[in-house]
This record gives sequence, C-alpha cells and structure tokens, in this order.
Amino acid sequence: MKLVYFSWVKDRIGMAEEAVELPEDVKTVADLLVWLPGRGANFADALAEPAIIRIAVDQEYATPQTDVTKASEIALFPPVTGG
Repeated sequence: MKLVYFSWVKDRIGMAEEAVELPEDVKTVADLLVWLPGRGANFADALAEPAIIRIAVDQEYATPQTDVTKASEIALFPPVTGG
C-alpha cells in the first residue's frame, strides 16, 4: 500500500510517499493513526494531533471508521485552509 503525505505532514515526516505493509491489527483509519506515530519521532511529531489530520483512502475522504485493509493508497494531510 502507498502512503502519501502532503504539506507540513510531508515536511515533518521527511518524505512525500512510501510503500508499506500494514500490520494485521491496522484495519481502520483510526488504527492507522495509532500505529504511525510508533514508527519514529518524525511520525510522532507530524501526527501529534491526529484529530486535525485529514485522510483520504483511495482518493476519497475517510472517517476514523473507514476500512483500510484493501486500500491501495492512503493520503494524509493537514486541514485545508483558504481565502
């Protein structure tokens, strides 16, 4: 599965994307947001406030309950602002 990071999430993690194999216990977006910070200080820093991180699974906005087990791409980005 491909994880894609945008904006300051990308900057803090230190990469734009990566291919990963999720552990079997990561089944939902909420599980993903619990697992990722354990991968290192850069992930913990980027995801310190998981409630503000927006997630898209296969290019569709996702909720914490969205299943990720069959996803091919998950994107993580900060809230969109505009004017």
